[in-house]
Amino acid sequence: MQTNGKVALVSGSGVRVGKRIALALAAQGMHLAVHYHRSAGPAEETVTEIRALGVEAEAFQGDLSRLEDIRGLIAAIDERWGRLDVLVNSAAIFPRTPWDEIDEATWDRTLSVNLKGPFFTAWHAAGLMRRNGGGKIVNIADWAGLRPYRHYLPYVISKGGIITMTKAMAKELAPEIAVNAVAPGPVMLPEDFEPAAAERIRKATLLQQLGSPDDVAQSVVYLVAMTDFVTGHVLVVDGGRLIG
Repeated sequence: MQTNGKVALVSGSGVRVGKRIALALAAQGMHLAVHYHRSAGPAEETVTEIRALGVEAEAFQGDLSRLEDIRGLIAAIDERWGRLDVLVNSAAIFPRTPWDEIDEATWDRTLSVNLKGPFFTAWHAAGLMRRNGGGKIVNIADWAGLRPYRHYLPYVISKGGIITMTKAMAKELAPEIAVNAVAPGPVMLPEDFEPAAAERIRKATLLQQLGSPDDVAQSVVYLVAMTDFVTGHVLVVDGGRLIG
């Protein structure tokens, strides 16, 4: 895809990995719709950083577990730019939920934010993409969607759903829209993660190192800007952790 002047929406792009993805796409000459839910201040900082790269950016608020907010977000992007070429479904929550602590509220919230939201954001975005000839969708999954770990069961189920959704959506939206996923491994551990646990994870990766959000961002850039012959693929970015 020729990216100069195209428009991308990155959900959850005010902070963490989503922010790095947004900045990486802006560096490719794309205008950015910076979505946030509660991180208004960081989202505006991201907008400022993106504009400094010489492209346009606007912040858009929305709870993507609500269809009304999703419809409003896509409508606002249409009003602002009249097009949408790339969607990156990055927003997610990561609640630690040991088996005996799982309840209906946690289940519903996790699946709504992590699976329902990305699906319906893509569903609504696809119409705007098709109106302008097509586009690219990249879903941020997780290597745990392929090999689950303990104490995060609703989360890993949601990410397994993202992987299946990516493949099914690639069939539904071909040939106009390519749909792929990036499945990160240990690229940004939780802030309260114990150093000893982080060291065990590092040693368990084949490359003997932890990744960074930029590793994920550059993988998204590859799927968006560097190839037009990949769809339905899950790109695992984990330093070999999955097979280690």
